[in-house]
Amino acid sequence: MTPERFQKLRIALDRRQPDLALLTDQVHKAHNLAAILRTCDAVGIDTVHLSQSPVRARQLRRRSMGSNRWVNVATHNSIDDGIRHFRERRFKVYAAHFSERAKPYHELDFTVPCVLLMGAEKYGVSETGADLADEHVIIPMQGMVESYNVSVAAAIILAEAMRQRERQGLYRRSRLEPECYRRTLFRWCYPELARYCDERQAAYPAIDDNGLLVDPSDWYEKIRQSSKKHRTS
Repeated sequence: MTPERFQKLRIALDRRQPDLALLTDQVHKAHNLAAILRTCDAVGIDTVHLSQSPVRARQLRRRSMGSNRWVNVATHNSIDDGIRHFRERRFKVYAAHFSERAKPYHELDFTVPCVLLMGAEKYGVSETGADLADEHVIIPMQGMVESYNVSVAAAIILAEAMRQRERQGLYRRSRLEPECYRRTLFRWCYPELARYCDERQAAYPAIDDNGLLVDPSDWYEKIRQSSKKHRTS
């Protein structure tokens, strides 16, 4: 870990937007999910939420590995569960869905806590998702095709969200909770060591202002002693 690399990671983390999210409604293709994850990282989204069966969600995550190193992936068993998750946190739900009440994407306010709901590749947002959404959002089309690919549509709308948030100064300071910031920074810096700790429910070691482990020998010794104690108990 070089100081330059560490500072780059911190700058990216400082710009994360905990009150901006994306929820998929049965998006099935791994390459679309991978593209969505890259877009979400680019605009500072911390977590992408999938409404999928647990088995299908695991398959998608495996097939899109590499794209989700910088973005967390959460799963919900149904679109009802996913939207309820955001309702409880007072997020607005904006569904990419054509209807009589749909508004062009640049007319919506993306500076408030909000989640963008993107539907399946062929059928779009489900009837349940559309009914539960606060607003329907569309991208005006000038040609003959009826819609964009789901990952392209997400990128266009989220670019507008980023533009609005930049104008409001929401990228100028860190907005993550301190503990979330600390744990995320460690996972970004030391992904393999973070997995080791998570598997053993061990605390992450401290890192200094240059991203280096603080007294790693002492930490490794504590882990060794803890493992030895568990083996003999």
